[in-house]
This record gives sequence, structure tokens and C-alpha cells, in this order.
Amino acid sequence: MLQTHTFKPVFDKNSKLLVLGTFPSVKSRENNFYYGHPQNRFWNVIAGIYQCETPQSVKEKTELLLSNGIALWDVIQKCEIVGSADSNLKNIVTNDINIILSQCDINRIYANGRVAGNIYKKYIEPTTGREITILPSTSSANASWSLCRLIDIWCCLAE
Repeated sequence: MLQTHTFKPVFDKNSKLLVLGTFPSVKSRENNFYYGHPQNRFWNVIAGIYQCETPQSVKEKTELLLSNGIALWDVIQKCEIVGSADSNLKNIVTNDINIILSQCDINRIYANGRVAGNIYKKYIEPTTGREITILPSTSSANASWSLCRLIDIWCCLAE
């Protein structure tokens, strides 16, 4: 069944870096915001990098991103997916990342995981001409990476 990404990217004119995921999980789609599954470590990682409390509300999450110059979106706009696993993605239609790139001075682009990075490289990079750095996924399915290890490598966002 074709699913459509229903919530907007997070960014403003002060955004300097862009983090791209693949497609919202079932929980994220239910919550209508990014990384809504309680076991996804994205918000814990971002809070760890900037040494603050893990945000709980959509407002707190948005403020944490924007106050640190981070834009957030996903590479996929529509796809067929069963459940939430990236391995189940089919018939992908990508988002137009230029919507963000044309409105703010993004100087670095990061992928939250290999699948997002590979989709970006294959379908989006040819139109943007901008390289992406692939970071380890914050998904709980990426169990070989502890929260501390994720924060250590994701600290490049704060540099």
C-alpha cells in the first residue's frame, strides 16, 4: 500500500545543516512528527550532543533543532512499506530537498543511516550536486551501536 509522508520538514532561514532520514515509522506517522517511536534514539542523541534534556513535545523537539541550526526531513515522500523497516521500502518517490536548500544556507548534509544515505546518493545528489555524510542509524534496530557511541560519532553536527 502506498504511504505518503504527511508532515513538513523542520527548518528556518538560520538552518546550517540538514539531517535526512528515510521515511517515518508507523509510530512517527501516528504522532505526525519525526522519530516518534520511543525506542528510536534520535532525540536522545541530539540532546546528548547539545548537553540538554531530551525533548518530549513536538514544540521542544522543533526548538532544539532550530536553536542549533539543524534542518530535518526525510528522503522519501511516497513509498510502499509494510511496518517500519527500511528493508521493506518499495516504489520510492523522493522529496525535493531543494525546497530546503533554496531557502537556507545549508553547508552540511547528513543521513540518519545507510539506507537514507544510499537513496540520497542515487536519486537526490544528482539534482543537488551536494554530498552527504552517512551517520549510523539511531534506530533501535541498529543495536550494535550504543547510545554513547552514537553521540560520539554524531557530535560532528556540533562542529
